[in-house]
Amino acid sequence: MVHVYNCHPFASQQIVPTEQEPGPVCCGGGALFVVSAGGCKIEAYDMGADGCPLICRFATMGTVQSILHSQIGDYLVTIEEKNSATYLRAYTNWRYQAAEKTRVGVRLLGHFLRGSSLRGAPKEQMEIIEIPLFERPQCVACCRLTGDLLVGCPKTLVLFSLRRQSLNARPAILDFERCLILHLPGLSPAQVALCSGYVAVQTELEVLVLKLEKLSGPQPYKSGDHEQEHSLVPKDMVTGDSLDAEGKSGEGAEQEGFFMFPRHQELLGDRARDCGLVVTLEYTGMEAETRGIFTISYLLYRRFAPDFFQGCTVEETRLHSLQLLPVFSSINQDISDEGEKRAEPTCVFCFFSLPNTGYVYSVRGGVELVSTYQYPEKAQQAVLTDVFLHVITKNALQCFSVRCASVAARAEDPYIDTTMKACPPATMEVCALRIQLFIGLKALYHDGHHIALVTAADVENPENAERAARRNIESKDHRTLTGILLAVGIEPSTTPALESFLSRPFLTRKSSYSKPKEPTEESHGWNLYVINTVPPLQLYHEMVEYSKRYEETNPQSQSCLHLLSEAHLLLRAKLLDPLLGDPFPAPPSPEPDRPADGAPDRPADGAPESQTLQGAFRESCAQLGDCFSRYVQRDCHLALPYYKMSGLSVTEVMERNRPQPGNPAGYGKGFLFYLKHSLYEDTAEELNQETADEVLQVFSRTEASQLPRVCASPALVNGSPAAALAHLDRLEATAGPSVPLTLSKAALALRMGNLPLYAHHMGRHAEMLQVYGFIEEPQLLLHARGQQVAPTPLARHLRGSQDGLLVAALVALHENNKLRLDQADLLFQELCSDQTDVRASPQLLVDFWEALLMASSQEAVIQELLFRLASVYIDRLARRHTHVSRPLKTAEDLINSCSHYGVLYPWVSILTPAQSNVAHDHTEDLQKLQSLLCGPSLDAWSLLPLLEQLSQDDQAGLSVHVLGATRRGRYESSLQLLLDRCPQAIIPYANHELQDAHMALWWQKLFPELCERTRATGGQDSILLAALKETLVVVSMELSPLEFLDLMPDDGTAQFFLPHLLECSQRKLLT
Repeated sequence: MVHVYNCHPFASQQIVPTEQEPGPVCCGGGALFVVSAGGCKIEAYDMGADGCPLICRFATMGTVQSILHSQIGDYLVTIEEKNSATYLRAYTNWRYQAAEKTRVGVRLLGHFLRGSSLRGAPKEQMEIIEIPLFERPQCVACCRLTGDLLVGCPKTLVLFSLRRQSLNARPAILDFERCLILHLPGLSPAQVALCSGYVAVQTELEVLVLKLEKLSGPQPYKSGDHEQEHSLVPKDMVTGDSLDAEGKSGEGAEQEGFFMFPRHQELLGDRARDCGLVVTLEYTGMEAETRGIFTISYLLYRRFAPDFFQGCTVEETRLHSLQLLPVFSSINQDISDEGEKRAEPTCVFCFFSLPNTGYVYSVRGGVELVSTYQYPEKAQQAVLTDVFLHVITKNALQCFSVRCASVAARAEDPYIDTTMKACPPATMEVCALRIQLFIGLKALYHDGHHIALVTAADVENPENAERAARRNIESKDHRTLTGILLAVGIEPSTTPALESFLSRPFLTRKSSYSKPKEPTEESHGWNLYVINTVPPLQLYHEMVEYSKRYEETNPQSQSCLHLLSEAHLLLRAKLLDPLLGDPFPAPPSPEPDRPADGAPDRPADGAPESQTLQGAFRESCAQLGDCFSRYVQRDCHLALPYYKMSGLSVTEVMERNRPQPGNPAGYGKGFLFYLKHSLYEDTAEELNQETADEVLQVFSRTEASQLPRVCASPALVNGSPAAALAHLDRLEATAGPSVPLTLSKAALALRMGNLPLYAHHMGRHAEMLQVYGFIEEPQLLLHARGQQVAPTPLARHLRGSQDGLLVAALVALHENNKLRLDQADLLFQELCSDQTDVRASPQLLVDFWEALLMASSQEAVIQELLFRLASVYIDRLARRHTHVSRPLKTAEDLINSCSHYGVLYPWVSILTPAQSNVAHDHTEDLQKLQSLLCGPSLDAWSLLPLLEQLSQDDQAGLSVHVLGATRRGRYESSLQLLLDRCPQAIIPYANHELQDAHMALWWQKLFPELCERTRATGGQDSILLAALKETLVVVSMELSPLEFLDLMPDDGTAQFFLPHLLECSQRKLLT
């Protein structure tokens, strides 16, 4: 049974001053349209004004059977009968009829009035557009976003697009263009709905929802199955196969006055294509322009069978109130074919109802059943809005809650169910907020904040006669079934289930649809009401006050939580701004005080209203947080996101949850969950001493094991360290010592200024165990304030006393994803803010990079660290920067312990010998840089711009440039540089680098260069001469005698080259 509350969503009601009994009624654009005078006249009333005054009255061309208003374009569409023929007509510019003697033009779809009627000044006139159809129209629907028109005919749906046409100097006028026909051989639509390309079709017992998507341009023609789905004329229209099949199926289904109903079926998403209904498209434009521009998707198929056990007979089991509702969570603009911006809905909901049950499906972004409504009594009609579901029974107007806002919130933000944000679930049980009694309700209509009701009291009550006839039929059916059971040997009286089954009322005859009665002059007792709904903010406050009644009796009442959740969703629905601009604005109204589109005056988008709604929303989040904070069930964790959305501080939340004196329950589980996460998270709020001490008291009584972590929270920096230390001493006495507990006590002793006590606690565990302790409690070393990171007093003390422990702990935090690299930079900059050279990187930060390079296994982090370290080394060498403090690791330590630092090449020590004139600090940086260049990981190309800072005039800079060029594969330039600046290193360089693929450089580059330079010196340079001899030894070993002979210079001395040539020849003979 649905929970019913006694709220007041209806503010006031007015009686519409219509003089005759209303026929078909509709509303839209702030106006109520009533068909009167036997269906031949339409009266428009202003629902937003007091007394609902008449706006205008105009005659129709036939007897109106159905009427519908479109907000886009502000037009009316009617199904009319005249002379036993059915017509579909659209009435545009109807507001001009408010002025007397206004012209009326009648034209055919796509044909515009021409000739003398268009000459001169533009005329203000109402137009009646005749829309021709091949079949009789049964139902119509308008799209709330585009104004397009969907017409349901027997076996087909016809789609008309709303167009705006400009003729000469006249204002743009509205027209329709038939663009598509959907053939449904297996369905006869009783109701249709259209919204942003979604099409819903409803018969007496079936619902089908489709999605029409327009492709970007003409698609190539495809044969096969695609031909049947997108043919200009479906095959069954030509051959008549479907009619024959239908006739055969009808003959098989109906036998001896009985009708065999199919079983219940629900198909969602792609499975809906298996429903057995084939939808074919017929394009009404030119084939070359329209073929393939639409694709169709099956979204939902639901079929019902009469349920005799729900108190409804076959005649009563019929679907009604089909509707597609768009909900917007933000203004997502989409460019239409005409270049206009239109808002796309975040969610689209499909609603339909049986007499006792209503269903709401979400069909955009996945199809799912959102809510099921069990009505207390048989419903006649229902209307779904983004805030409520309004249902009328014979004598009551019922208002149910909906879950549209919950679904839309999650569609807009899929990560809403986190520790930061929350929303009541869409699966939460719905409720009835109000059941308002009326007499003889017949019809229900909705527009904005107005509800229109048609009531009629039956003077001659046919219920008694109908009940008597039903009893006669039921008695006959009871006897028939009893005889069948006895014939097969089953005695119903011996089986309680069969006896109960036979005792229930039901009918098995085929249902027959009776056409609604036309209003007659003899009937009386009717009324037409306009009910104004309460503003959501006012209803929210009433629901909050209502919930306090449950809270007074039981603070953990589910009804209290349920009602507050409903109020929260009410505010969410209000904060979702669904107001859309009309791409087809209505013509200027003769009444200057009314808006052009006929809608009620909208409040200006002012800051006060928005701030009021936001304030109420935060208040609602706080109230939901209060509910969940008191709970001990699994949903208690929701107190955290709701309190965060409320904007309340920790102190304010503690005030709201402080237990009353004498309350044995104490603090709720949800509040403790919130308090823990608020203290553990990075927050800028610092509690005062009183509140901080109270927090310690709370955890000391409830979860004492969390005290070490709580004491390290930045929110408790103002708390008493002596009181916190006392709590930790009691914890250690009961639970035993632990590394995080000892470190927390050491930090508190440091805050108290008790250095001996601090040293005592720090000496209780080895440094490696202390590193693990810092991993468990990182807030002992650093406090994060959003993107900023600040060191704690303990970290500052370790910087001066145990910098190695500090670096090791921070490296461990980084490797355990508790400290980012950019945060570490900020932390060390703050720790070393007292250094003199602000441009240089602090040595402790460089030590951290070097230690992290040894520990990290992430390639991106390694490359970033390599570049940073090389940049620091180069900068120090270029600026001759002197270290303020000694590094933790020497170059030799890094070479021995880190694979990214390579062993120095032999020729590097020749360029920079140990007794060079480089300072000791610079020697360490130079060796570290050379080691990185000798290692396997550094990208030498990334250092090319940085190497320009180093001069080649000294040996240090020369070695780095040669290493960089060699790593980049520039061997020839490296050889040239060494020959110019340090020829004694040329042979060690060549022996190490010119191997394998680069061996040819010995005779292609090195040998000619040495010959030329030796000749230039006259053979007096002993270094070059020795290098040439070593080169000849290598060349003679690698080349054949002929190649070696060709290589020798023409002006060379024979006795110098002859021994090498003989050695080459002898080696050739041996091989």
